[in-house]
Amino acid sequence: MSKEKSTQLNIGVKSFISAIIVIFILMVAAYILTLLVPSGEYPRIEDAAGNILVDTDAGFSYTEGGIPFWKWLLSPILVLGAAGSGTLIAVIVFLLVIGGIFTALDRCGLIKYMLDRLAARFGAVRYRLLALTVLFFMALGALVGSFEECVPLVPIVVALAVNLGWDPLTGVGMSLLAVGCGFASGVANPFTVGVAQELAGLSMFSGAWLRLLAFVLIYLLLVTCLTLYAKKIERPVAKNPMEEAFTRNARLDRGAVCFVAILGFGILLVLASGFVSALRDFTLIIVAVTFLLAGIVATLISGMGGKALSKSALSGVVSILPAVFMILMASSIKYTLEEAKILDTLLHGAVEAADALPSWTVVLFIYLIVLVMNFFIPSGSAKAFMLIPLIVPMARVFDISAQLCVLAFAFGDGFSNVFYPTNPALLISLGLADVSYGKWFKWSWKFQLLNILLTSSILLFGLAVGYR
Repeated sequence: MSKEKSTQLNIGVKSFISAIIVIFILMVAAYILTLLVPSGEYPRIEDAAGNILVDTDAGFSYTEGGIPFWKWLLSPILVLGAAGSGTLIAVIVFLLVIGGIFTALDRCGLIKYMLDRLAARFGAVRYRLLALTVLFFMALGALVGSFEECVPLVPIVVALAVNLGWDPLTGVGMSLLAVGCGFASGVANPFTVGVAQELAGLSMFSGAWLRLLAFVLIYLLLVTCLTLYAKKIERPVAKNPMEEAFTRNARLDRGAVCFVAILGFGILLVLASGFVSALRDFTLIIVAVTFLLAGIVATLISGMGGKALSKSALSGVVSILPAVFMILMASSIKYTLEEAKILDTLLHGAVEAADALPSWTVVLFIYLIVLVMNFFIPSGSAKAFMLIPLIVPMARVFDISAQLCVLAFAFGDGFSNVFYPTNPALLISLGLADVSYGKWFKWSWKFQLLNILLTSSILLFGLAVGYR
């Protein structure tokens, strides 16, 4: 990919086909699982805040279940009418807004202009920029629980990485992988740690010292891995960027300032959501609206007319439709298992298996349970309501603190978000970067393995020092 190549958000054909094949295989596997695993469920109750929790006192029971073949076949469509589909619809609308506005920004020349300017400014210190970019995205995930909200920034960082002499994989690692790592460290993540601690009866964001230590260690691991890879595949850039043939354009400068200012205001609102609980349910909407507003204002100021803006935006929406199809297919896996009532059966089997384990391995087993459940249920808060009432009482039998359970939950929920093909944000980002899932798997599995070893060591350290 060269500087002259368009940055329009077109889903790459190879990446789309590879993702569709992987997801379809998983859909078939989910259907086969419904034929092999008996249906069962834990009763649910509603707490004082209106949240639906697992009723551990009532216990687990087997029940009638299963899903007809026709329902499985139509599950990518039926999922839109399922309970809790509001979030799925919001993600799809969010994605369409991104596709439309990004295409308009590309066609007016603003995206390429901003990237060329950044490359000219930071070419000589690009590894320092890499480290700062990773820190920025990890902080967004760790402090305010941003993940899907960062998708609009991923293709920009990918294009920047290419301009700086690296490749799209480096760009996805600097952005989406970084925000996923920050999200998992959960220093003050309201959607995983905050919800889980509330359900476990702990003070909000208590025990932050170990999560902060985890953040630092994971950051060092990620920056080291990215730097080693980037140095391996880097292309040379000018040692004196001021001598680059970059011509300033006053109109595009004004457009860039407006775009960064408006989008920056949106990011500040997202950051504020970490302290203002009323904003937490609207972060996706905030980013979508500010990105829409920033794109419209910036393109008009940069010289694009209203008619051309509308035409470009419509073209962008059409180009992003394959990603919508991928999201619906991926979401149908959870729908299939829930309709067949086997998710609770799988969870019940995992909880029973813990009784036969040595006490020191139980915290790692909890980590594993969350990793497995995250494959089917990407939402961190939804998993918290399902898992925390089950795993915290189980852990106390082995004298494992609720605080350590929450940390294991945060680790299990976060890292696999940027590895599992059932996560919509990962599918979208890989498609926009024109990176196939197979290529991403091959590139990221070593880091994921090192990360699991690191975070497992942190959990065992917490157990050894009596982390509470």
